[in-house]
Amino acid sequence: MEYGERLAELSLKMGAIKMSPSQPFLWTSGYRMPIYNDNRMLLASPEARHTVAEGFVELIQRYQIEAEVIAGTATAGIPHSTSLADKIDAPLTYVRAKAKEHGLGNQIEGLGAEQNYGRRKVVLIEDLISSGGSSIKAVEAIRQAEGNLSWCLAIFSYGLEKSRKRFAELDPLCNTATILDYDTLIKVARSSGAITPREEQELLEWRDDPFGWGEKRGFPPKNEVHAA
Repeated sequence: MEYGERLAELSLKMGAIKMSPSQPFLWTSGYRMPIYNDNRMLLASPEARHTVAEGFVELIQRYQIEAEVIAGTATAGIPHSTSLADKIDAPLTYVRAKAKEHGLGNQIEGLGAEQNYGRRKVVLIEDLISSGGSSIKAVEAIRQAEGNLSWCLAIFSYGLEKSRKRFAELDPLCNTATILDYDTLIKVARSSGAITPREEQELLEWRDDPFGWGEKRGFPPKNEVHAA
């Protein structure tokens, strides 16, 4: 996918995606991982923002997705969902991790006076799918608000089995698609010289066993909390 390769180049150049198997990053889960993604850095580049927006449009066209409403995850998905909604002239909402504890107690903003989606077809926009936990919560919140949601689109995914399993267990099914996938990232990183052949092998091995990878290499989990 043209947009995926371009986004990989931009992300690596800007530092939105960093890879370091020898000095892995500490994720909030407590696990040491050889890759870290911060898509918020893409906001600094008009070219990167444009690439993301066009990439989402391409996904909608490729999979013939009906998008009557766009929903972004708070906070990282909001700017990109806004750009997409403007491009396709669709209503925009955003979903918090949990309902507010004050005011109207809303978890979803932008629904209008009815405070529900009225069975309209909603497309959820994420910045990143890691193990899928936060994305699943957003899907469930939208469906509880009478949203007809069958697609979650993201800028990037690590391609972890845990996330695939979580989405597969949803009933009804929620499909996922990303502008940039892990295989494309590794290919671009290797061809550009951003990683060595040895680092490429380490990164491929990590995806096969992400939560055991660090401990096997002398980086035990900092705590016993599992990835969200």
